[in-house]
Amino acid sequence: MTDISGKFIVLTVTHKEARVWATGMDKGTKPEKIYAPEKVDRRHFRLDPNIKGSGEQHEEGIYLEKIAHAIASASEILLIGHGHAKASEMLHLIQYLERKHPLIAAKVVDAIDTNLDAMTEPEILALARKWFDEHRSMHS
Repeated sequence: MTDISGKFIVLTVTHKEARVWATGMDKGTKPEKIYAPEKVDRRHFRLDPNIKGSGEQHEEGIYLEKIAHAIASASEILLIGHGHAKASEMLHLIQYLERKHPLIAAKVVDAIDTNLDAMTEPEILALARKWFDEHRSMHS
């Protein structure tokens, strides 16, 4: 991964992948990707179908830890994700960082909930630039 030490980064997160823009928000900038582990088909019979299997929790933990490791040296993180309640991978990442990596969690400057599946990478960068312009002008 590109050296992000001391940089403002944009991070998108879904159940399948995380994308890290560490080289700027200019048009045409490409993200580096972190892929979630493939889900293993586990056919366990449980009385309560709402309880996740320990294998799923372990795989999600591996994925979230890979993301945490990749973004640890950033100075500020703009997080963009989607989903609601238990389906929000962005929320899972924030909670994971708060529990396991509070110093990284403190670097998250904002979390934007949007429909990532309906957005192209240029649209995501435009959203990040708009956020940056609005928030940086307020602190200037």
